[in-house]
Amino acid sequence: MKKTDIFLGLYVLVPIVFLIVPMPTVFLDVLMMLNISLALIIMFTALFSKEALQMSSFPTLLLITTLFRLSLNVSSTRNILLQGYAGNVVDAFGQFVGGGNLIVGVVIFMILIIIQFIVINKGSERVSEVTARFTLDAMPGKQMAIDADLNTGAITDAQAKERRQKIQDESAFFGAMDGATKYVKGDATAGLIITGINFVGGLILGVVMQGMDMTEALQKYSILTMGDGLVSQIPSLIISLSTGILVTKVSKESDLGNVLLRQLFSIPKVLYITGGALAFLAFTPMPTLICLCYAIVFIAAGRAIEATMEDVKVENEIDEEEESAEEIRKPENVVSLLQVDPIELEFGYGIIPLADVNQGGDLLDRVVMIRRQIALELGCVVPMIRLRDNIQLNPNQYVIKIKGVPVSEGEILFDHYMAMNPGYVEEEITGIPTFEPSFHLPAIWITEAQRERAESLGYTVVDPPSIIATHLTEVIRNHLDELLTRQDVQNLINNIQEANTTLISELVPKTLGVGEIQKVLQNLLAEGISIRDLVTIFETLADNATSTRDTDVLTEYVRQSLKRAISNKYFPANEMTSVVTLDPKIEQEIMGSIKQTEQGAYINLEPEKTQEILNAVKEEIDKMEELGKNPIIVTSPIVRMYFKKLTSEQFKDLIVISYNEIESDVELQSIGMVTV
Repeated sequence: MKKTDIFLGLYVLVPIVFLIVPMPTVFLDVLMMLNISLALIIMFTALFSKEALQMSSFPTLLLITTLFRLSLNVSSTRNILLQGYAGNVVDAFGQFVGGGNLIVGVVIFMILIIIQFIVINKGSERVSEVTARFTLDAMPGKQMAIDADLNTGAITDAQAKERRQKIQDESAFFGAMDGATKYVKGDATAGLIITGINFVGGLILGVVMQGMDMTEALQKYSILTMGDGLVSQIPSLIISLSTGILVTKVSKESDLGNVLLRQLFSIPKVLYITGGALAFLAFTPMPTLICLCYAIVFIAAGRAIEATMEDVKVENEIDEEEESAEEIRKPENVVSLLQVDPIELEFGYGIIPLADVNQGGDLLDRVVMIRRQIALELGCVVPMIRLRDNIQLNPNQYVIKIKGVPVSEGEILFDHYMAMNPGYVEEEITGIPTFEPSFHLPAIWITEAQRERAESLGYTVVDPPSIIATHLTEVIRNHLDELLTRQDVQNLINNIQEANTTLISELVPKTLGVGEIQKVLQNLLAEGISIRDLVTIFETLADNATSTRDTDVLTEYVRQSLKRAISNKYFPANEMTSVVTLDPKIEQEIMGSIKQTEQGAYINLEPEKTQEILNAVKEEIDKMEELGKNPIIVTSPIVRMYFKKLTSEQFKDLIVISYNEIESDVELQSIGMVTV
């Protein structure tokens, strides 16, 4: 057992014992001085700590010290009533502080009580209550600010974790302090009651049982009571003061002394005015010499501070010039310029208010929601999205970059809304024609005044932040396979490893490497298939990787094992879904043109034949779009991946599904066939 644990145990146990067992006056003197010493230590620790959390144990400390102080009070009361003597400390306080005068001692004691009750305790209790409430109310905003900084790359994951822990510690501390201040208030109340009992009980014992006259009993027991009250109330006052200092501490930069001096004596003009006012008071009935001395001191201090500030300003200017010159002379460090952000959103200065939290912008919050949405939808963690302004862009323009290369852009009108006709609205509204950036649909910019009318007519009305967020989401979704790195795959493996140790040990690296798993997952993401069900994916890979290491073939096996999810994604329940089939002749031609290499298989069709197939596919797609149907082509399992590769360049969003990827209860209706 540690020595500190033993000391703490004794510190808590001894007061409980002394509530019952009489204490010798010598031992009582020792513990009373210890009580005063600990109170001073607590006060100065609270005074010089840089932030409140440095004394996170303060609520517990309040409870323990209060119990200790009350036990001493009870012991001293017992000695006063039984022996008429409570030790040298109590006697000294009664004689010295009160000057041996009953009236003076009583007045001083009452003043101390008033100070503690009305000023310090009341203020500390109110500050603790308000601080606890505001700390709890501010927690969601602080958490969102941390998420925003994390998404923009301003802080690392470790720093974000540390800041979140600090927020939790602050809420727990101030919540505990809200209750702990009641200990101090109760201690003061108990001390006042005990003092009254001492006085009355002492008079009764002195007059009735010891045969003293009233004057003698009053003189003796009043001094003892006053001394006992002061011995207990002064440490209580110090602890109460410590509580007030701690809950009102706001600076996190330095100790309180430095902060107070810097804030009070940092403006020379204030000291000049104060000195002038005191110099004026010297010519009034006020003490002339004292006023003039203070006036001279404050004016001299103001002049010294002003001179120091001028010197610091000159030194800073010299340092800045030297740093600038040094930067020019030394070779440029270009290593930092080589870092490429996975996703960037650059915008002109006109869009800055949308990203600035202080101006009411919620774009950062929307970025957080985008990452959550894609994680839930596709099972992949989106890298941090860097937001930055670019003065080279038009004021209302934004550009989305993937790995440093622009892939899409858009332009918005600030304080306008985008209205889109869903297809059934006949009445037109006036506005500025434009195109929705995500899906290139025709739209109209309208003002705030037109919004209500447009919505009543049936138009889909979207605000600028939603436009940018939707556009960014679609770009990320379309390029998510490029963003999935080997490290991301390793993180996904680590995430499920604890619960699936056998599976992971069989698969990685024994059967497949991380790079091969990455290619399979990329193939799935490229066609919009969720990879959340990693256990099913990895089990399928473990089952089939022994027969083939071709990642394209393995992807097809995985897709077939995910047929429930694929069917649920593309085929609504209890509905007939219209699809297009592929001519068996075309399937045979595709399979006959496949060439196998060490790097994998590829299609070796003649260009004319390829173009004929693509033209036939386009015809069927156009037919389905005219009917308002989502283009879906169903093929045989062995052909699916090759047909998808054949059409992916021209028809990126075309859905190609094999028969083995469709659940048996799905109802399909073939409304066309790709044939040449």
